[in-house]
Amino acid sequence: MNKKQVKRILRIVFTMASIGSLWFVPWILVKAWILPLPNTVQEQLNEAVDHGFDGIIVYVDQAGKEPEFYASGWKNREKKIPADPHSLFKIASIGKLYNAVAITKLVSEHRLSLDKTLADYFPELKGRIENADKITLRMMVQHRSGIPNYTNTPDFWVDPPESDREKLNLILDLPASFEPGEDYEYSNTNYLLISQLIEKVTGANQFQYLKEKILKPLGLKNTFGSIHEVDMDELMSGYYVGVKEDIKTADYGSIVAKAEDVGIFLRALNDGSLLTKKEQEIYSSLYKYEHTGLIPGYQSIAKYHKDIDTVVIQFVNTTNFDGYEWNLGEIVYNRIVKIIRKNTPVNPGV
Repeated sequence: MNKKQVKRILRIVFTMASIGSLWFVPWILVKAWILPLPNTVQEQLNEAVDHGFDGIIVYVDQAGKEPEFYASGWKNREKKIPADPHSLFKIASIGKLYNAVAITKLVSEHRLSLDKTLADYFPELKGRIENADKITLRMMVQHRSGIPNYTNTPDFWVDPPESDREKLNLILDLPASFEPGEDYEYSNTNYLLISQLIEKVTGANQFQYLKEKILKPLGLKNTFGSIHEVDMDELMSGYYVGVKEDIKTADYGSIVAKAEDVGIFLRALNDGSLLTKKEQEIYSSLYKYEHTGLIPGYQSIAKYHKDIDTVVIQFVNTTNFDGYEWNLGEIVYNRIVKIIRKNTPVNPGV
């Protein structure tokens, strides 16, 4: 499916979804919540597909055990290719964790300061982004800058800009959402600017820096900067409720990775092996240790559960405008964690 077809389909669906949402009753969420808990993770994945997911992947890394890989449903619905736990996937906002690590390392090396302002690093944005001389790098990392979110602009998901410059142009000269540091609002613009700052300071492509500082040290060979760097046959298809076609060719700007790579990264972030002691102190004061991701066709959850020393990554290739598919994904994820806890022997010495 070409780009023009993707735009046309998504425009229709986003318009109709706003109307259809008025009549939607999330009975499927109630059903998913109250059903008896299955005995195994695989049974829960199969149940999730019965609830309406096209495909789902789960990676479980429990300390002292070999990693476990699960999948159910379709990798490609049209071609009837079964879901593969080793497929590539658009991880969306989980990528913010990688950028937060990059900022931490640059701060540790005294190449950046968390207290310098947006205007210090990008003087040309003073007067174009409100409060640029008051917004610190720390505020941007923590979504406390007040900079408007470019993905909230009209028709963004229908006709996404092709470059970072075009994305930034969507919010230039708009009023701030709030005074810097006075509130919190999740804004992808913060991390767009952070990516540009990494490139400005290092003189390299932002993903190249991530590769050198994160991927190579961890031996991660199945994490890529965009869909343009991968064999598209290896990428799990993405589906939007109400759209028959596969929308995986739509490029919203996302890191692409396998669940195992994300799991290895997340454990290293949480157990401290990815960062030096100094970097760990910086990061722990700066950002969180887990994340979720959501773009049309792809939703993801990456969390470490300390009580059972387990990383659980979940990828689902079905989304919709109303958000009930996201809520369903969270219910399924929480049930998976419950199953793992139930099947984990309790250590009386802990």
